[in-house]
Amino acid sequence: MTYLQHVNPRVRGIRVSAHSKLQSLAAHITQQIRTGAQKPFKAVLDVSSGDPQKTGMKPISFVRQVLAVCLYPQLLKDNSLPLDVRLRAQRLLEICDGQSVGSYSATCGLLHVRKSISEFIMRRDVGVPSYTEDIFISSGSQRALTAIIKLLDKGEEGKTQTGVLTPVPSPHHLPIVLDELGVTPAPYQLIEDRGWTVDLEELHRALTAARRRCEPRAVYISNPGNPTGHVQDRKSIEEVIRFASAERLLLLVDEVEQDSIYGHSREFISYKKVLFEMGKQYSDTVELVSFHSLSNACMGECGQRAGYMEVVNMDPEVMLFTDTVLCADISTPVIGQLALDLMVDPPKPGDPSWDSYTQEIHLIRTTLSQNAQRAQQFFNSLPEMSCQSVMGGIYLYPRLSLPSEITEQAKVLEVEADVLYCRRLLEEEGVLIGAGGTTDSYHLRFCILVPPHTLEEVLARLNSFHLRLWADIRTLTEV
Repeated sequence: MTYLQHVNPRVRGIRVSAHSKLQSLAAHITQQIRTGAQKPFKAVLDVSSGDPQKTGMKPISFVRQVLAVCLYPQLLKDNSLPLDVRLRAQRLLEICDGQSVGSYSATCGLLHVRKSISEFIMRRDVGVPSYTEDIFISSGSQRALTAIIKLLDKGEEGKTQTGVLTPVPSPHHLPIVLDELGVTPAPYQLIEDRGWTVDLEELHRALTAARRRCEPRAVYISNPGNPTGHVQDRKSIEEVIRFASAERLLLLVDEVEQDSIYGHSREFISYKKVLFEMGKQYSDTVELVSFHSLSNACMGECGQRAGYMEVVNMDPEVMLFTDTVLCADISTPVIGQLALDLMVDPPKPGDPSWDSYTQEIHLIRTTLSQNAQRAQQFFNSLPEMSCQSVMGGIYLYPRLSLPSEITEQAKVLEVEADVLYCRRLLEEEGVLIGAGGTTDSYHLRFCILVPPHTLEEVLARLNSFHLRLWADIRTLTEV
C-alpha cells in the first residue's frame, strides 16, 4: 500500500467537479496546440471563471507599481515613479518585520492592513462602526469561508451532520468546500423569472426540508449574486436578516463583487449596514460574517491570494479559534496583504496617481457594463437560449434548452447535458464556459470581465457552434 492510499477517507471521497474536468480538458487541448496539433482555433478562450487578467484585462498601474517597489526597495530612489507610489511603498515596508515582504506576519494579518480595512468599511457603511479586532485576513475569501465552516461543524461521530443553506445556483467552489468539510448543503432555489431573487418562502421551505436530515446552522448569501448577477435591495436584505435571527442561523455573506454594480437604479448595500440600521434587536444579536477579496472585478488580482472577513457578534472564544484555524496557513502572503491595503485605501484626489487610477477603474467598470449588455443581447438572440438581466457581478447565467438527442447522449455518457454542451463547445471551438450547476434546468456560467475584442471572438465561436449544433439536430430528425 502506498502512502497516498492512507489519505483520510473524507478527502478520498471528494467528488471531482464538472468544472475541474472541463478545466483539465482545456489544459490538455492547450498543450496539444503547443506541440503542433492542428485545431480549428489558435487558442482556448476561458470565460468560465473570474480570472480577468488571464483573459487579458490589465492590472491597476498604481497597485503594481507600489508592489514592485516593495519587492525591490532600490526603486524607492527611482524618480521616474510617481512620488505617492514611492511614499506608499516606504510606509508599507515599514509595517513589515525587517522592513521586508519576505518576513512572516501575524496569522490574522498585518495590523496596519486590518486597520485600513476597518476604515474602508466605515467609509462604505457611513455611521456604522468597524473594529480592527473583527477583521481576519486570509489567503482568499474561500479560505476564510473554509475556516468559518470548520468552526460550525461539530465533527462528532454519530451526531447529526451540520448543514448550511446554500443558493441554487451558487459559486462553483461552494459545493466543493462543503463536501471537503463533510457539511451538508441545504439548497434553496433562487427565483429565475424574478431576476434570480432570494425568496423568503423558499428559504423557509429549504430550512424545513433540511432539518429532516441535518442540523442547519448557517445560511450562505452571495450579493451581488455569483453567478446570477442579481443585486439585493434593502427590503430583501432585511427579510434575510429577520429570517436568520428568528431561526438562529449564522449569516455567511459573500460580498466580493461589491465594486461591480451597473444595473439601473441599483446600488450595493452591505448586509452589515442594513443589520445595524434595523436596530439593536438585530444589530446586537445576529451573527454575521462578510467576505471580500482581491479577486473582485476592479482589482482582479486573483493570483495574489488575499481576502478578508469581518465578523459581527461572534463569541470571543470562537474568534480565538478562528485565528487558530487560519494559523494552518502560517499567514497570508505579505504581498497579497499589501495589495489589500492598496485596494481599500487607493490614491486620493490631488495625489500624482489619482488621474491614472480613476481612469483605469472607470475603464474596467465601463467594459464590464458594456460587455454585460452585449452578451445578454447575444444570448437572448440565440435559439433555445435566454438570459435574465444582470445588475452587477462578473457573470451572466443564461438558460439553455437542450433537445432530447443531447440529453439522451448525456445519459449514456453519465454527465449532465449542459456539461456535455460545454465539452463539445470546448473541443470544437476552443471556448471554455462553465456548466450551470442547477438540478432541474440547464444553464451556462459565462464571465463577462474580458477585453471587448476577446468577448467578440468568444461570441462568434459560440454562435457558430450553437447554430451548427441545432442544424445537425434538425438534419437528424428530418432523416
